[in-house]
Amino acid sequence: MKDSTLEQEISLLKGLARNDKKSVEMIYGQNYNLVQALVVNNNGTIDDAKDIFQEAMMVLYDKARSGSFELNCQIRTYLYSVARRLWLKKLNQSNRHTADFDDTNETQIAVDGDVVEHEKKDAEFEMMHTAISTLGEPCKSLLEAFYFKNNSMQEIAEVFGYTNAENAKTQKYKCLMRLKKIFFSQYKKT
Repeated sequence: MKDSTLEQEISLLKGLARNDKKSVEMIYGQNYNLVQALVVNNNGTIDDAKDIFQEAMMVLYDKARSGSFELNCQIRTYLYSVARRLWLKKLNQSNRHTADFDDTNETQIAVDGDVVEHEKKDAEFEMMHTAISTLGEPCKSLLEAFYFKNNSMQEIAEVFGYTNAENAKTQKYKCLMRLKKIFFSQYKKT
């Protein structure tokens, strides 16, 4: 990759990591059609292509935000490789995979680890969502107030009727331990 191209690609990645709208739109504009062609030419629909591209963008976003990601190819090549891997997996899961997979882009890079890591994070997020939803009240609301709404312990004590912030903190700890128990009981099953 030429230095100017590499600098531009790194700049786009940094923009993606910052949720810079211009960088995201540029990456989307430069790469979506390639992924769409891959999916549509291989038993997919436009909606499938949008889903696959979004998942590939999330893998790239996670990598860009990690701070340790080194771009060794063009963003286009990386996204295409991730999208290809995701689409092949989806075809195999739905038994739609055909032997004559039309893959005109011969430049491939190894992204299996990235895709697997992304899928693992998604599964863990889903397990945490399930654990929170089965937690019950008032623990669910209490933890949401603290972790998602960033309410102080004093505010939580007032809203939930605890005598002081220390009692609210103790209750939060008990709820957190209960959530961990639910989460890890699901985690061990996977």
